[in-house]
Amino acid sequence: MKTLFLAWQDKRLKNQQEAGSRAWFPIGRLDVEEEGAFYRFTYLHGALTAQKQAAFQPLDAFPNFHEVYESGYLFPLFQNRLMSPKRDDYAEYLQRLDLSPGTTDPFEILAVSGGGRQTDNLEVFPKIQTRRDGSFACRFFLHGWRHVNLPSQNRLLTLRPNDPLQVSVELNNPATGAAIQLQTVDDYYVLGWAPRYLIHDVLQAIAGGPHTLSAHVVRCNLPPAPRNQRVLVELSGRFQTGYEPMSGQEFSLLHPVELSTARG
Repeated sequence: MKTLFLAWQDKRLKNQQEAGSRAWFPIGRLDVEEEGAFYRFTYLHGALTAQKQAAFQPLDAFPNFHEVYESGYLFPLFQNRLMSPKRDDYAEYLQRLDLSPGTTDPFEILAVSGGGRQTDNLEVFPKIQTRRDGSFACRFFLHGWRHVNLPSQNRLLTLRPNDPLQVSVELNNPATGAAIQLQTVDDYYVLGWAPRYLIHDVLQAIAGGPHTLSAHVVRCNLPPAPRNQRVLVELSGRFQTGYEPMSGQEFSLLHPVELSTARG
């Protein structure tokens, strides 16, 4: 099985003076058989947390929290987050994602792009896969860079592939409490943050030792590239023996199913 998670952001306008928390919640899990012929979507316990804390309601595409949705085709909610290979700028799109020319695997594309759209508050992200020795590597586009100061934004435009980044823990972030901050190594400009869904697991990796985590720039996509695809980062680290990332309560299935069994 290949696995992607779906996250939802609280963007409610509570009143004219107060917006929603803007917190991200993992709400669903999408699995596909290796041959890509069978898809399953299931809500997570994180959806109930989002409902309790931010009034989240089931998505129109998946209207029942406790139902397991299955299909022989990629669900439209995810398919519509992919660029058509027929578009003239498809090759440029893959280049921004640092993917090979001609890539068409939707899971591979969504795992990097995040499938974000300006018209909603959903984002897709991959399950962290660990190797036998506990090491891992994951890629994501830098979050929050538009909220750093102007000198930091100007420094961001000078980044080059393979530039190392400093990974720091921020304990009092106004949006998330704890946060994973990324800085330049030589001059300590704060560039932005890792996605919220990585915070817990990155903290676990850091607990294993200060030298178990590193990050570097994969690509810096200058304007007119979309703002949400500005800096592609790779984060690498190692978990302590026996640790399973993305296995907490919020990532557990609301309707447990045996994902390794054949369909039917």
